[in-house]
Amino acid sequence: MHFGAQTLQAPRIMKKHEWRENTDEGETRLVTASRHGGKWQLRSRLKSETEWTTFPVIPLEDLESLHEVLSNKYRRNRVPHEQVLEVEALIEAAKLQS
Repeated sequence: MHFGAQTLQAPRIMKKHEWRENTDEGETRLVTASRHGGKWQLRSRLKSETEWTTFPVIPLEDLESLHEVLSNKYRRNRVPHEQVLEVEALIEAAKLQS
């Protein structure tokens, strides 16, 4: 017999975040950001290319896009708030570097 007991589940933690954006030249750029071992990694390629480019340092513009993606997922309980805060700290550090 089921008495309506709720099962508490932790939100599913996504480790890979993907988005598309248009370049100034009108091409589609595919971007993948992943978090492994507490470190963020980013790679991208144009849709017309086959090889991915990995970035040793994530550019500020991509960090801002990642923040938007994570914030949207956080609002839907799909990523922990700590990841949003991590990217905010990376954005602040990148702004200090420029």
